[in-house]
Amino acid sequence: MNRPEPNPAAKDSGTDAFSSLPLPPHVLANLARLGYAAMTPIQAASLPLALAGKDLIAQARTGSGKTAAFALALLANLNIRRLAVQGLVLCPTRELADQVTQELRRLAAAEDNIKILTLCGGATMRPQIASLEHGAHVVVGTPGRLMDHLERGSLNLEALNTLVLDEADRMLDMGFFDDIRTVAQQCPKERQTLLFSATYPEGIAKLSAAFLRSPQEVKLSEAPKPTQIRQVFFEVTEAERLHTVGLLLNHYRPVSTVAFCNTKQQCRDLVEVLRAQGFAALELHGDLDQRDRDQVLVRFANRSCSVLVATDIAARGLDIAGLEAVINVDITPDAATHTHRIGRTGRASVQGQAEGWAFSLASLDEMGRVGQIEKAGNFTSTWAPISSLTPASAEALKPPMRTLQILGGRKEKIRPGDVLGALTKDLGFASAQIGKINVNEFSTYVAVDAGIAAQAERQLNAGKVKGKSVKVRLLAD
Repeated sequence: MNRPEPNPAAKDSGTDAFSSLPLPPHVLANLARLGYAAMTPIQAASLPLALAGKDLIAQARTGSGKTAAFALALLANLNIRRLAVQGLVLCPTRELADQVTQELRRLAAAEDNIKILTLCGGATMRPQIASLEHGAHVVVGTPGRLMDHLERGSLNLEALNTLVLDEADRMLDMGFFDDIRTVAQQCPKERQTLLFSATYPEGIAKLSAAFLRSPQEVKLSEAPKPTQIRQVFFEVTEAERLHTVGLLLNHYRPVSTVAFCNTKQQCRDLVEVLRAQGFAALELHGDLDQRDRDQVLVRFANRSCSVLVATDIAARGLDIAGLEAVINVDITPDAATHTHRIGRTGRASVQGQAEGWAFSLASLDEMGRVGQIEKAGNFTSTWAPISSLTPASAEALKPPMRTLQILGGRKEKIRPGDVLGALTKDLGFASAQIGKINVNEFSTYVAVDAGIAAQAERQLNAGKVKGKSVKVRLLAD
């Protein structure tokens, strides 16, 4: 995707229209197909600079559309005829890397044969090395695994022209400065570097001085409007804390909720309590292996799990469309972390503005932390009594979808269309009964309406996907 000439239609377009950018018609058509009606503020501020080849420091909250802001610039720099790594995106976590890869593939759909690889820890090296031997245009990965490949000589960055540091502040928090420096030193000096960060700690200036050339700065606070996130605080005792989460869920009945805990043990305890109360709840924390973490995120994103109970490992980079509520089971000692937590809901989207609930449970010992959060956010908290929480329905809150796991993925050349066709064309299910389809390296996950889940499992096991018999299992609630 060579850098295009300025779009002649731009002068007739609004400044927030993608047609105002120097992008070719087939790219604009793909953006329209994907629902990108107009640029978000961070896209409008950063894309003209990035497409002009400038180094960039862009500050905006997660969920503001920053992935497309750097992805369109990175893709515009590609020479597709040259099968060599020309774009590199560094991410702090495997989850964020997977999300960035998915969005890059969607945005690259306007071009043929753009190869994008994800290189992260938690997966075996051999398949990644084999994929690199076949060549790639873009690599998305975590610093540690990228260093491993560079040390082995399996990753060659001689052709690189665009380096992206995504969630740079989070990578600094995780102690990745030296790793980033090692990777950046392997990149050609004559390159474009795009740094995106939700906050602007001191380390960002250090990163900028080390790796960027006369960068342009774009800083947008883009804090959610009060009408987007409705915050309510509840005073609880320690004995009431976990039980109150169930009261909140039964009262407000959100389809999709993230409940944040300060510790892994609190996560485990809360999941046990919620499951005993009949909720479909999953935990996400650092003690899970990569396969389990991936599976948890797939099931939550496809709405086959009502509640994700997480430590702050999920506070950054977790981008779930339509997240209705966030519950702070514990009050975080860091006001910025509180903002990141509640920022999972009320997210900006290409369709418009969403609204969400943010509930916080505070004991008397945590009132000082609440005061710090109020001061940092410049607001006065709204409080409600636990006694106001009454069940809105006699029926248990259940997720609308269930997840089927098909043993076979990209290695078996399975595509989402193959699975959708098997379920709708071959087995006769309605397309409205089929949800998200995630094709991973060795497994495929498909969300189906809860009412047809058992039947779909039986019929898929007896049928075929892409002309081949497959093994399918229904993941337990």
